[in-house]
Amino acid sequence: MTITYFGHSALQAETGGTTLLFDPFISDNPMAEGVVTADELAPDVVLLTHAHFDHYGDTEPILERTGALLVAQFEIMSYVQKQIEHEAFQPMNTGGTASFDWGRVTNTYARHSSSFGDGTYGGLAGGFIVETGGKTIYHAGDTAYFAEMADIGERFDIDVAFLPVGDVLTMGPEDAVRAAKLLQPKLTVPVHWGTLPFFTGTPEAFVEQMEAAGMKAQKMEPGDTLDV
Repeated sequence: MTITYFGHSALQAETGGTTLLFDPFISDNPMAEGVVTADELAPDVVLLTHAHFDHYGDTEPILERTGALLVAQFEIMSYVQKQIEHEAFQPMNTGGTASFDWGRVTNTYARHSSSFGDGTYGGLAGGFIVETGGKTIYHAGDTAYFAEMADIGERFDIDVAFLPVGDVLTMGPEDAVRAAKLLQPKLTVPVHWGTLPFFTGTPEAFVEQMEAAGMKAQKMEPGDTLDV
């Protein structure tokens, strides 16, 4: 599996001929500028953790152009159906698992809110465990630390976890380290940093604290790839 980071919480995983795109905030994402445009992305599957603008991003034009399968909370699916003509959906809710010919997706809990830019309720915020090609990745979405992360860590053997560290709107570096201790991934990559001026958490602080705790972490710059 090859994972490409586009900044903020947007990333792409290519595995066995299937391309998965998470939280495609591209056009208005300053970290993606000069790295990729939304028109260059051709995913088979789009996975949305929640409805906030900095995650929903370019979902509609990408779905219209590619016909990709949308995996998201039921309320997000319903919203999209009112905005564009699209037929490929996999509605989910917290704790549910859906199986595909390329793998399995489990919708995990996240401690956060979820609404669209017009105020429409977006269902429950969440994260995703994706099992594909013999590997397991965890995209936590936007979340605070929560003790039930221990259950996720016990149930799944996580190869790579993507955890938010920007603070203010999500957990910061210190709580993200606490989360990693519960999840026990082989590698953790910090996301959701650097895009908004009031974010105070940095990936450098997170990596330093992870290493001090004896755990492996890696900062990815926009455009960087990771082979899992």
